[in-house]
Amino acid sequence: MSHRILMVCLGNICRSPIAEGVMKYRAEEAGLDIFVDSAGTSGWHEGELPDRRSIEIMRAFDLDITDQRSRPVRQSDFEDFDLILAMDRSNYDNLIDMAATTDQKDKVKMILAYSNSGLPANVPDPYYGGDDGFRNVYLMIDEAIVAIVNDLSTN
Repeated sequence: MSHRILMVCLGNICRSPIAEGVMKYRAEEAGLDIFVDSAGTSGWHEGELPDRRSIEIMRAFDLDITDQRSRPVRQSDFEDFDLILAMDRSNYDNLIDMAATTDQKDKVKMILAYSNSGLPANVPDPYYGGDDGFRNVYLMIDEAIVAIVNDLSTN
């Protein structure tokens, strides 16, 4: 069974590109047929590469996300994807406001809802923090994605 997953943060340059890259890697590793993309609730960085710190932390884990370009969430995404994963409550609320139907709203979930780490529900935006913030974000996202991939593998 094929799955289509959209990762969403604010600008689509920090958290959601990391989530897209990790999901592609983990899905391939598990032999799952998953199409994954990422987008932002704003279009501020449309067409830009991920933040250099996101690129660097992914390279530290031998993953390359330099093929990604920022784009805003489109109305068609609510039809094109089975699961839309928000990085924080603000992204979640924006997505729920954009969704036109109950079925579309049901596709929107918080990414950290899938991990049992006891971490806050929000993946913190590392943009204004130090480099450690990007490593922490990577680890949080990876833990949630491992849980998602395990769930998809058994269902």
